[in-house]
Amino acid sequence: METRCSSMAAVFFFVAALMASSSTSAVPTQSFEENFNIMWSENHFTTSEDGQIWNLALDNDTGCGFQTKHMYRFGWFSMKLKLVGGDSAGVVTAYYMCSENGAGPERDEIDFEFLGNRTGEPYIIQTNVFKNGTGNREMRHSLWFDPTKDYHTYSILWNNHQLVFFVDRVPIRVYKNSDKVPNNDFFPNQKPMYLFSSIWNADDWATRGGLEKTDWKKAPFVSSYKDFAVEGCRWKDPFPACVSTTTENWWDQYDAWHLSKTQKMDYAWVQRNLVVYDYCKDRERFPKMPWECSISPWA
Repeated sequence: METRCSSMAAVFFFVAALMASSSTSAVPTQSFEENFNIMWSENHFTTSEDGQIWNLALDNDTGCGFQTKHMYRFGWFSMKLKLVGGDSAGVVTAYYMCSENGAGPERDEIDFEFLGNRTGEPYIIQTNVFKNGTGNREMRHSLWFDPTKDYHTYSILWNNHQLVFFVDRVPIRVYKNSDKVPNNDFFPNQKPMYLFSSIWNADDWATRGGLEKTDWKKAPFVSSYKDFAVEGCRWKDPFPACVSTTTENWWDQYDAWHLSKTQKMDYAWVQRNLVVYDYCKDRERFPKMPWECSISPWA
């Protein structure tokens, strides 16, 4: 644990140093009004008195969600979340990027989904990647803390070389691109995306495969957000200059194309201790291993 904690500090220093020394295409801001629009059920959305904490509520009538006003293609996207406490079985808090406002058949998507559970049982975090409407690339992890007690940071690093999912600056999943595939059907790198978050009922699958149902007597279920930050290429039709691989931005420089030494240490610890499910190892579901599973995350 001591080694892992020291390497986590080094990861934080690595990212902070890159951000400080490189130009960026967007400045992190915390104002909800500047960054987001409410997608539905505005009466299920509340803020703190200072407007810096945003709460989404789910009851047996509806959930709630918001999305960024702008689309981005590549960058660093980060938010602090505090998840629904207590008995949250059946409840899903989603934090994701998508190229469309709805679940269109040709969408690209990058997902964090937090799967609620019965009181006392740990949350499971599910990640998924879609390209042209095809997903089925799930990984599930447990966490090394209780995500309902305090805010924790969930981040996505996205460039043309890799997608990395971070929890408190610790890489929990690395999803690589490859130039060895002429018709790339697995890595989302062509379409700009909005960033979304929502809370909704998914008790047909979310907890123990749908065996545990949402207890509506515990409603409303509330997830909270703050400190949204984006350092990325804001989309501007027809094709913003920052999308090209110019290496002018820290998230598109060589050091962001692969894990650092300390990040690899953290990633190895996660792989040994926290992975609950990996589609690349599910031979019953995928008798033929998906091509992207052959790409090393360590390169």
